[in-house]
Amino acid sequence: MHIADLFGRGQPVLSVEVFPPKPESALDGVLATIEAVQNLEPDFISVTYGAGGSSRAHTVEIANRIKNRYGIETLAHLTCVGTGKDEIDDILAELREKNIDNILALRGDMPQEGVPAKFDYTYAQDLIEYLTARGEFSIGAACYPEGHIECASLEQDLKHLRDKVNAGADFLITQLFFDNDFFYRFRDQINALGIQVPVSAGIMPVMNKRQIERITTLCGASIPPRLRQILTAYEDDPPALKKAGIDYAIEQIEDLLAAGVDGIHLYAMNRPEVARTVFAVVNGLRGSSAHEHRL
Repeated sequence: MHIADLFGRGQPVLSVEVFPPKPESALDGVLATIEAVQNLEPDFISVTYGAGGSSRAHTVEIANRIKNRYGIETLAHLTCVGTGKDEIDDILAELREKNIDNILALRGDMPQEGVPAKFDYTYAQDLIEYLTARGEFSIGAACYPEGHIECASLEQDLKHLRDKVNAGADFLITQLFFDNDFFYRFRDQINALGIQVPVSAGIMPVMNKRQIERITTLCGASIPPRLRQILTAYEDDPPALKKAGIDYAIEQIEDLLAAGVDGIHLYAMNRPEVARTVFAVVNGLRGSSAHEHRL
């Protein structure tokens, strides 16, 4: 089933992201996360793609298990930088063989200086155009409520996003954010540009101060004062920080659902207990008149 068809059915789409372990590691953590949420009926589970395609085999295998063993729709990430057209075609053939119908088309991280790489597709837009021409997949794309870190301005980034949608992306998933006002402003801006595809809001529960500071530095997302206070207050108390981080994420989600968000995409970092806790609460909120609680 195409993920684009899951939207517009009367309630927000709920999804979770998992990532393959390093090749030398077991898949137990990923599978545990899937096991933890399968009975909570996520609409789909996405599987990330390692830098430079380093986890390609695991990505396809995990997506295969999600779709064909657990019966849950899946979204396979696919990056194009450093990957030639022939290799892309091989990956697409693998995905089709396993009845995987959905791809999140991404540029991927640029290779380090001095590392040779193919550039048959330079930007996500190029990959999206190629996938659209094939006509076999529902195509998702990434978007950035606070702007992509490599763009000179949010306005420039929004124009790139419009190009991706015009190229064939039929739904969007946002980068993580911790202030819902950024998302609401972003939603208004893309509507003004005529971008009329569904947008799932990417939410990451915070459980580790150093980890989230590193992630936000890399991706350009901001940490609002209230969350900063939580990180400082509980940085030496991991259980308390974990609870506070999950509570903060749930408050974000409650507010987003009350504001009519198209979907919630949970970055659970392969933590099954986190996914299950959040999903249990969100499933209780979906389809109900959640109390609006603006952060």
